[in-house]
Formats: sequence, structure tokens, C-alpha cells
Amino acid sequence: MADTTSTAGRHSRAGFDLTPPSPEQFRTLVANLDDEERRVLLDHGTERPFCGVFNEAKDKGTYCCRLCGLPLFKSGAKFESGTGWPSFFDPIDRSHIAFVRDTSYGMIRTEIRCARCEGHLGHVFPDGPPPTGERYCMNSVSMRFVAEGDPLPDELGRGAPEGEVAG
Repeated sequence: MADTTSTAGRHSRAGFDLTPPSPEQFRTLVANLDDEERRVLLDHGTERPFCGVFNEAKDKGTYCCRLCGLPLFKSGAKFESGTGWPSFFDPIDRSHIAFVRDTSYGMIRTEIRCARCEGHLGHVFPDGPPPTGERYCMNSVSMRFVAEGDPLPDELGRGAPEGEVAG
């Protein structure tokens, strides 16, 4: 389990409330997931490569956590990695991502989860492009896309930072 105790009552530098959802809020969020979203987000699964809806997406906007709506990546940080999964080189705010050591399948990797709800997002690798050198390898079902200029989701009713829209 990711250590999110330090984020309780905190806001990210980007201004988003990182307090985890209450058990009741979490049950409500989970009730809206389909079977594949549950398998990936809750059971730490992986979607098949080259099948995700966002793998080849090029629209401008913001990619948010599918479960709680926390903004994760701007479209400008997306790049074609050739791996079959949507890849990004820089999150909106590093505090929106929880980094967890993953030793499953005989490998040592870094799992990435939503820092607010702990939904499984994918993994991060040190083979991305400049300026970060990181490749955030994401599952499409772990995200939702908000087109540039549209309001960001507020699944927990906490409000977004003043005037925050996808960009």
C-alpha cells in the first residue's frame, strides 16, 4: 500500500487537495468502474499493449485519474514511446503521483499510483526523453481525458484551484 498518510489535509503545489477519499466516497467512486477499470485500478493489472484508447491520442488537454479525477499529465508531456501504452515524461505535479517499489513478476520496477485515491496508473521507467528522462507508462483505463478549456473533474466535491481548466 502506498504511503499517503503524509498527504492527508495537504494541497499540492498545483493547488489540488490530496486528502484521500473517505471510505464512503471511495465506495461511490468504485461503483462507477467497469470490470477492466476495476482489474487495473484496484487490482494493479495492466491492459494489453496497443489497445488503450489514449495510446495514439493527440488532442490537447489534461489526463486525470479515472477514479478520483486528480489531474496527472498535460497533453504536451505525452510522447510516442513505441511501447503500446500512453507515455508521458512529466506529471503536472510530482506530488500527484505515489511511487511504490514493485517486485512482481521477478522484476524490480516503480509502480505509480494516484497519490489521492491510490488507483494503479502504471509504472515509471528511467528511459524517457529530456528534460526529465522519465517515461510514465500509463494504462488508458486508469485515466480520463479532459479537452483543453473544459472544466476539470471534481469527483470529491472539493473544488479545483481558482479558474482551473484543462490545458
